[in-house]
Amino acid sequence: MKKLIPILILTLLTCKLFAQVPGRGGAAKPPVPLREVSGIVKDSTDNVVIGATVKLKIGATDSATTITNTDGIFVFRNIKSATFVISVSSIGYKPLIRKMLNNDAVARLVLDPIILNSQANQLNAVIVNGTPSITYKTDTVEYRASDYKVRPNAAVDELLKKMEGMEVGTDGSLTHQGQQVTRAKLNGKEYAGGDLAQAIKNLPAEIVDKIQVVDDYGDQAARTGIKDGDPQKVLNITTRADKSVGNIARLNAGGGNNERYESRVFLQRTNGNQVLGIIGNLNNTVNGVASTGIAGGADGGRNGGNNNGNSGSSGSGGTTTSGSPTFTYRDQWSKKFEVNMNYRYNFNDVRSLNNSYGQSYYADTTGANSGRADTLIFTNNSDSRRNSKQHNFSFEMEYSIDSANFLRVTPSISTNSNLSISSSVRNETGLQFQDISGTGTNYTSSPNFGGIVFYQHIFKKPRRNVSIQLNYTHSNQEANNEQQSNRIIYTPEGAVFNTRYTSRLITRDNITKNFRTSLTYVEPLSATSQFEFNGQINRRAYENNAVTDSITPSGEQVAYRNGLLNNIYNFSFTETRLALNYRYNGTKFNYSLGATAVPTNLSGVNVSQGNGASTSRNNFFIIPIARFQYVWSRQQRAYINYSGSPSEPTFTQIQPVTDKSNQQNWIVGNPDLKVAFRHNITAQYSNYLSNSKINILVNVFGNTTNNQIVTNNAYATDPETEGGRINITRYVNRSGSYNLGSNYNFSKQLSDRKYNLSLLGSATYAYNNTLVSNRDAVVRSWNINQRFGPRINPNESIEINPFVSYTISKSLITVGSTSATNLQRTAIAIDGRFYFMKERSLTVGYDASKNFIGGNVQQNTSSNPLVINAYIEKNFLAKRNLTFRLQAFDVLKQNNFTNQVINDNGYTNTLSNALSRYFMFSVRTNLQKWSGSPSRNGRQLQRRGDGSFIQP
Repeated sequence: MKKLIPILILTLLTCKLFAQVPGRGGAAKPPVPLREVSGIVKDSTDNVVIGATVKLKIGATDSATTITNTDGIFVFRNIKSATFVISVSSIGYKPLIRKMLNNDAVARLVLDPIILNSQANQLNAVIVNGTPSITYKTDTVEYRASDYKVRPNAAVDELLKKMEGMEVGTDGSLTHQGQQVTRAKLNGKEYAGGDLAQAIKNLPAEIVDKIQVVDDYGDQAARTGIKDGDPQKVLNITTRADKSVGNIARLNAGGGNNERYESRVFLQRTNGNQVLGIIGNLNNTVNGVASTGIAGGADGGRNGGNNNGNSGSSGSGGTTTSGSPTFTYRDQWSKKFEVNMNYRYNFNDVRSLNNSYGQSYYADTTGANSGRADTLIFTNNSDSRRNSKQHNFSFEMEYSIDSANFLRVTPSISTNSNLSISSSVRNETGLQFQDISGTGTNYTSSPNFGGIVFYQHIFKKPRRNVSIQLNYTHSNQEANNEQQSNRIIYTPEGAVFNTRYTSRLITRDNITKNFRTSLTYVEPLSATSQFEFNGQINRRAYENNAVTDSITPSGEQVAYRNGLLNNIYNFSFTETRLALNYRYNGTKFNYSLGATAVPTNLSGVNVSQGNGASTSRNNFFIIPIARFQYVWSRQQRAYINYSGSPSEPTFTQIQPVTDKSNQQNWIVGNPDLKVAFRHNITAQYSNYLSNSKINILVNVFGNTTNNQIVTNNAYATDPETEGGRINITRYVNRSGSYNLGSNYNFSKQLSDRKYNLSLLGSATYAYNNTLVSNRDAVVRSWNINQRFGPRINPNESIEINPFVSYTISKSLITVGSTSATNLQRTAIAIDGRFYFMKERSLTVGYDASKNFIGGNVQQNTSSNPLVINAYIEKNFLAKRNLTFRLQAFDVLKQNNFTNQVINDNGYTNTLSNALSRYFMFSVRTNLQKWSGSPSRNGRQLQRRGDGSFIQP
């Protein structure tokens, strides 16, 4: 019985357990395990493929889609099955489909690399690309070139025109979001001597991987991260990996009527860091034939705006014969040695015709009307010819001694010579009645040499480093200036009151020696913060000699040394800067706080007079350092920056003698001038909405100057001419002047970049507290510029680019009474292309611009030109390597310029007639051959962020 009890209990428990097992009909299935699937997509050259579309499909209905990131990686989460079909596609590659059979028990699947092969013919593929076209980095705005489509054989300038915020001039100039770009680099190194126009007009667009616009603070700052002074905008072009080994030949030759011609040769061999190039141009063209570029027309194009109240084109009338052969060589001699050499020779022969008119406001300081405000009204017609020649040679050697030590040596040599011949006729009424006609011949030559030595040591502690840089330049400018002038003074009734003929030969010899040494040290405090020290000594020494020989009236031909007109002085300016700065670099924000101590010394002696007048000035400043930046993402950021800078008067402004080398304008120095100090604050917000393809940039700034050095112009009786009067310029300190301004840039891309809307604008207000004729004067000026320039490319056969801009320039000059100037300019322009025939091998292009000038300017029919240019070209051969073009410039012969310059006591309007109608026939060929990506020992070379290749 006792043995049966355990058996009975076990039986009952077993029955209960079986009773708890549910039946088949209502059974709950166990949970399905979820897993993560990831992988990487590469091409046949082992480069990752960014933005590839990856689709994972399970069964007939269950699927998921994603795209690869900037590292070519894709990730799927919460995948129910380890057996699935994966498909990968990307523009320019053959689609790939694979069925995957994996271990169902593995929760995290990492697939083998997926390799895509190139596809030559891609038909109407629509690919979702999640990588943004524009990325904002620290001091860099980066554009991905593959997102901007251009025609075959196009140059880089055509690619830049497609990019948001870029404005390209017909002369090769470039502005980015309203700021001028000054130099060009290729894969991180200066290209063609930094000549921006040579780079963007010759390099083919199809080799470009990225376009970078960099705020460049100099080579030392790039290595150390310590920024000093104001940056320059630099364009850096990085090449595609598969277009970094090969050869390019681009040749162009053309001839036209009226002895017009143009030619261009571009030859380049590229192999990674090795670049060997020859560029040559020889042209005889008209200055500034208007088109829809930002320069070179009567503001008929995308002008980037004007500063200081100026309004108008930067061009000038006339013709130019020019040539500019350039040689560039860059190579990585070994893992430790890299060299970059550039030689450039430029010559220009410019002929220009200009007509100007304007007004100057004075208070009469002579006679019974002394103290009464009056106006001088003038016109001036000039004809000038300038011949210039320039040689520039630079050689940069970088030596990576070891992982902790780096040395760069950069010697440079240049020579410049200029010969100018001019004649002019000036008529004055109002305050004075006189006619002045004259001729002048001026020859200058200037040999220059110098160099930079930079050394950096990196310590074992991360980010701790010390550097020293030495700069030295020496220049000697010699000039011979011969002036002849005939002056006729009239009474208000028109009778001749007095005449005077002068002939002078002015010889100048100016030597400038500039030495700068800079020491920086970085001490990291944590992973995100550091102390920075920057010490500098800048010394500039000048030896200036200006000797005047007066020649008696024609017939006697006797020259004598005029001691009263000589100006011989030597001076030096020494500036020491000691800066201590704390920097914090966080994930979302970074800032810098510190101060700079600046003691300065200006000393010199004038030996023109027997007493040898001397001056010595010492000053001391404390300048705050304040920068703050907030980063939402790689596409959105904002920053605010304060800077302060002292500005010493020049020795010309403080020397206690009268400079009479200009017989119509004497200059009297003021030895009591104080050092001016400028406070400047700038704020900027930028955002690129990649999904909407919208780019937004807003910039605001303000500055004020204490003890600003201003000119004080006054008319006085000429002691050497009875009844005549001359302008005397003096210098004084005035506080209270300030400038306020803002500019913005809004761009929107539509329908896969077939339509690009671009709206840009700027507004500035300047308040200048000054003196005119020893009386208080205030100059208020406004400049407002708005520009709208859409680009329309609905299909491969049509390109249309309309453009409209409106500019208002106003000034109020108060000298006792108030005088106003007002210049208004409306510019309407359009350019475009139509493509015809098989493979669109026939192109018809055109551009037209119309200006409307208004305000209180002298009306002139040539002020409102309608300028039309057109061309027709035919491409031959399979890859369009041969092109014939027929061009017509300024069909209606109306091209000209109107330019207004506003100064403290008046304004000048300049009209220039370019006489620019001509025709040109040209032949162009483009040949290229590429052999892949640079490699060593069978492995592709890795690259730095600036595009340069890392030598193993």
